[in-house]
Parts: sequence; C-alpha cells; structure tokens
Amino acid sequence: MPFEPVILFFALGLLAGIIRSDLKIPGVLYESLSIFLLLAIGLKGGIELAKVPLSSVAGQAGVVLAVALLIPLAAFPVLRNLIGLSRADAASVAAHYGSVSVVTFAVAGAFLARNGVDVEGYLVVFLVLLEVPALIVGVILARQGGDTQWGRLLHEVFSGKSIVLLLGGLVIGWVAGAEGIKPLDRLFIDLFKGLLAFFLLEMGLVVAGRLGDLRRAGIGLAAFAILMPVAAGVLGIGTALAIGLSTGGAAMLATLYASASYIAAPAAMRIAVPEANPALSIGAALGITFPFNLLVGIPFYHWLAVQARSVMP
Repeated sequence: MPFEPVILFFALGLLAGIIRSDLKIPGVLYESLSIFLLLAIGLKGGIELAKVPLSSVAGQAGVVLAVALLIPLAAFPVLRNLIGLSRADAASVAAHYGSVSVVTFAVAGAFLARNGVDVEGYLVVFLVLLEVPALIVGVILARQGGDTQWGRLLHEVFSGKSIVLLLGGLVIGWVAGAEGIKPLDRLFIDLFKGLLAFFLLEMGLVVAGRLGDLRRAGIGLAAFAILMPVAAGVLGIGTALAIGLSTGGAAMLATLYASASYIAAPAAMRIAVPEANPALSIGAALGITFPFNLLVGIPFYHWLAVQARSVMP
C-alpha cells in the first residue's frame, strides 16, 4: 500500500520541534494556508454535492449526526469517573473528541486518493455538520443547563473561520458546479497537496510544543487519546456501512468520528467553560490523537473498512 508522503512533512516538523530547531512558519503563512485548505475542501465537497440529489444526502446526514452525538456522551463518564477529571475538564475534552478535525479529514482524503480508493465527495457535508453539535453537548454536560450565554457561544462557533469557509466553499462549489470551478482547478485542486504539506510541517512544530502538557496530564488521559479514536472509528465504520457508503466512504467517516477538534472546540470552550484547563483538551487532541490518526489511525480505518466490507453479504 503506497505511503502518503505529506505525513512525512508532519514528522519533519515534529522532529524539528523536539530538537528545538529554530525552524518557524510565519504566522501569516499559517493563517493563509488554513484559509486555503478550508475553502478548498468546501469547494470540492460542493462540486460533488451538486452531482447527487439532496434528499439522499439528507437522510444519511441525519443518521451520521445522531450517531456522532454518542461520542461525547460516552467520553464524558470515562473522563469523569475513570480518569478523574473535573466536570468542566471532562466536558471540555469530550466536546473536543465529539467534534472533528478538518486537517485529519484532508489527510485521509489524500491517503485514499493515493491508494486509488473512491470516496463519496459529499462527505464534506458531514464534516461541516459534525463541527458543532458535540460542542453544545459539551456545554450542557459542563453546565447541566446553567447560565451559559448561548447566543454568544453559537455566534462564536458559527462565525468562526472553519465553519464560514467550509460552508461558504460548499455553497460556492454546489452552485458553480464542476464546470464553473474549472478555471480555479490549478489553484484549489492542483496545489492542494503541496500546501497541505506546508500546513502539516507547521502542525508538527505545534504538536512538539504541546508534549509538556501531556506529560503533566498523566497516563490515563494519554490512553484515552488513543483508545477513544479507535472506538469512535469502529462506530464510524458500522454507521457508514449501515447507510450504504462505499469502502472509501466508510474509511472517511471512521476518520471523522475518530478525529478530535483543535480549532473550533478550543474557541467555543474558552467562552462556554472558561474554568476548564485547555492544556488537557488541546494537549490530548493535538499532541496524541492527531499524530496517532495521521501515522496509524487512517491506514487502520481503511483496513478495517475493507475487512468489514468483505464479510458483508
């Protein structure tokens, strides 16, 4: 099975951070790359969405969303009772793991494309939908219906760049279609993997800077950060096959369920649950789960999807 080379850029950034190299990606470049990736993913999803009836996607999306809510609900008692986190910290970490990682989604797409595995392009709709609900569940778990400023929280989430760019790109791609976007292919299609490689280089540096947080968090949270994605990935495989997705679609949905947010979730939790320690949630999501999924998880979810498909009648 061909190896996805963009992951090596992540490994290079991680190594540079560990050895305390003076390698740095300018902040303005990092912001530009993140804007490009979010918009490009949305555009490609919108183009694929234009090829299928919305009614068929809506039914699948409803099931995907309902099942995804089980992830933060299952994670919370584990974090609270087995690992011993405070209510606020357990709810915050659960929200991070119930939400999704756009970059992990992009790397999984590149991995499957390199291996010649077809994927339903409209899965980016699921990516957009899964950003928000787990954050709301996390706030409810932390507050138990308390005096959360829901208006401010929802505005922060829905006006955040990840949702605006993903949803905006999705609509533009859907309205314009493949022919309308064709003049932009060289920018948003041809350059995608190269710019993703630059972004992953920076993510490696960021993860290296979070390793200290993880050492302070303890072995329990570290184990959770590996076992929870695997369990969620298995849930994603079962859900995908139940709603009729392809093998590639099952691998992608498993990756979405297994990923953890480190962009939208920290911003939302900062407002809604300010007493939660962000080092725990970001350290686990970005320091362990993100590299685990890139190096081990994505190939494993694909293998699992192939095995599950092979035993189906």
